[in-house]
Amino acid sequence: MTQTLDHPTTDLVSAARNLTGVIDAEADRMETERRITEPVVDALADSRIFWMLVPRAFGGGGLGIVDALKVIEELSRADGSTGWAVMANAFSTGIAAGFLGDDGAREIFAGDDKGITSGMILPTGKGVRVEGGYRVTGRYGFASGSGHASWIGAGFVVHDDEGNPEVVDGTPVCRVAFVPREKVEFLGGWNVMGMVATGSDDYAVHEVFVPEAHTMDTFSTVPVRPEAVYKLGLLGIGVGGHAPVALGIAQRALEEIARITAVKSRPGYDGPVGDSPMFRREFAANEALLQAARRYVYDAHADAEAAAAAGEITDEHRARLRQVTTWVQSVAQDVVTFAYNWGGSASLRTPSVLGRCLRDISVGAQHMLVEPMTLVEAAGPILAGYTTR
Repeated sequence: MTQTLDHPTTDLVSAARNLTGVIDAEADRMETERRITEPVVDALADSRIFWMLVPRAFGGGGLGIVDALKVIEELSRADGSTGWAVMANAFSTGIAAGFLGDDGAREIFAGDDKGITSGMILPTGKGVRVEGGYRVTGRYGFASGSGHASWIGAGFVVHDDEGNPEVVDGTPVCRVAFVPREKVEFLGGWNVMGMVATGSDDYAVHEVFVPEAHTMDTFSTVPVRPEAVYKLGLLGIGVGGHAPVALGIAQRALEEIARITAVKSRPGYDGPVGDSPMFRREFAANEALLQAARRYVYDAHADAEAAAAAGEITDEHRARLRQVTTWVQSVAQDVVTFAYNWGGSASLRTPSVLGRCLRDISVGAQHMLVEPMTLVEAAGPILAGYTTR
């Protein structure tokens, strides 16, 4: 589908917070149906959150990275799947708006009907170069948020008309196509324990013509747009969105366990469980971890965006974005596990918020962009900074 912006952008962080009620009301049904349901999609579109990283010149929100992360945290606090799906939509939309050629970006995002993107940008497909563009074929997975997206990303290796991969300086030429929804075959396959409602299904495109204007360089480091957020690069934008999902899920788990233990009784406790020194000590320690993680997430991204705006972004800035986005996953898992364990029978029932939090953070932390090896990769520039201080 495409959506219409009828009025100017307002405070999108507050708008996200105001959607908690409708998301809460739909959360169980979304998990059952394995998709973001229509009332939530409509509310997100009415709030213009899908286009928060689209430039103001195109009628989008024009947010910087920090405010965009805060929006995703608010949505994830209401429901992890919703936060994840919108992160996939809004952040891929931001990448497309910043890195597509100007003509293509305007066609997709600048009119009254603004596209919503999702899909896989890694070059697992094949695109044969033809007059005016490419004929793309491929099968892809993990199309989070594709149930309500109007344009689907499809990464491909460029081939010539004789079927040979094009190579420049020994490296295959790779691009990302944005394909209209109606030209994509959705294959299902998202049968998982957590992040169920993201609808991260498999899909395929079959010999679809994609004009050059609707493609971009997969590994581009130079955005078309001048806004500082795009200077963070594809990885800086695409990876960072995973951090606030973890923050939001962990925050909701703490809220739930505080509410449950305020009235919960157990044998051996004098009064409510929440009054016991043992619970309170663990709560305070876990809450401190989450507060520290949140501050580092936002400080690291604010520092990197300020450096990008000044044309001074360094390898250490980029490494710290990878470091904090991976580290916050383990912090969030620990916080959610603490809350789940203290919830007792309230955690075990289906549906339950704590059960959903545990399943969602367990699945979200498995993503390849936040797997532990990224800390090894990040360590080099960070260590180098220590040796020059």
